[in-house]
Amino acid sequence: MATTLKDIAKEVGVSLATVSRVLNYDQTLSVSDETRQRIFKVADELQYSKGKTHNNSVARKKLAIVQWYSESKEQDDLYYMSIRMGIERQGQAKQFDVTRIFQSDTGKLDADVDAIIAIGKFSPSQVASMSELTDKIVFVDDDQFPAGFDSVLTDFKLGVEKVVDYFWNKGIKDIGMIHGYEQSTDLETEVKDQRMYAFQTAMEKHKAYDPRYIFQGDYTSQSGFKMMKKAIEQLGNNLPHAFFIANDPMAAGALKALQAAKINVPERVKIYSFNNTSLATYVFPELSSVNVETELMGETAVNLVVSQLQTGRKIPQRIEIGTQLEERESSK
Repeated sequence: MATTLKDIAKEVGVSLATVSRVLNYDQTLSVSDETRQRIFKVADELQYSKGKTHNNSVARKKLAIVQWYSESKEQDDLYYMSIRMGIERQGQAKQFDVTRIFQSDTGKLDADVDAIIAIGKFSPSQVASMSELTDKIVFVDDDQFPAGFDSVLTDFKLGVEKVVDYFWNKGIKDIGMIHGYEQSTDLETEVKDQRMYAFQTAMEKHKAYDPRYIFQGDYTSQSGFKMMKKAIEQLGNNLPHAFFIANDPMAAGALKALQAAKINVPERVKIYSFNNTSLATYVFPELSSVNVETELMGETAVNLVVSQLQTGRKIPQRIEIGTQLEERESSK
């Protein structure tokens, strides 16, 4: 027999009306956070279905995932795909009706959407456009905290410091970097690579930062190939003995350029990448890469949406997810 609101009310020890209003996210209801949490917990434990819209249940909340990448580009960047999968899985677990839409199609978003999770980088105009639909917005991989929105981010600073220290402890002090550069899809906002700033800071601590060893690409494997080829041609025998590269596709391209030039990896040049997508293990030698818990980022974003809906919280939160080094053959 299906669980009813009456079953939940009896278990929690509150009225039927209180259960109904809490599960409907009624923020005008005066009830303690403890009671709210208890009602949601019991509803989950009793496997209460929110999918029905008659009698004893409430309508499911509508959660829209807005991606700045196109579908084809997402296929080339497993980082954002993994974040999306984390959102979809947690969204289903939290009984949301989840829809996915790309930034270019935001005009098609339902006007009655309850919350939005935006993945990627967005301009102020794009943020304002989404805000017209709902104030329940969480950004993933885009720091919109100063603008008053919840943001889930990667801890770039510590992750990059770990890579620099890793090479330094091996006695390698000439370390180069290939990083990326992007713009929001409306070309309104420049998106600079935070890993670059973290790398510069970490190297300056050792008094070893050298701008000659820094090359800027666009996060694609083709760009990684071109930038490493450029480094080889420009630096010759002064090519650094290690490179930190901003993501796995660029690192894979850089690896190909080194192999084409018959420069051995890791004997002559060691490589450490970032993101640790499955691509890192598809190349030879396998790429050392900073592991980012992308699915956890997605799950965290959903939990922030739930927090906003359940409590009516207006104060924004910024959550940084830690990283971990994954050493493989490219840096040993």
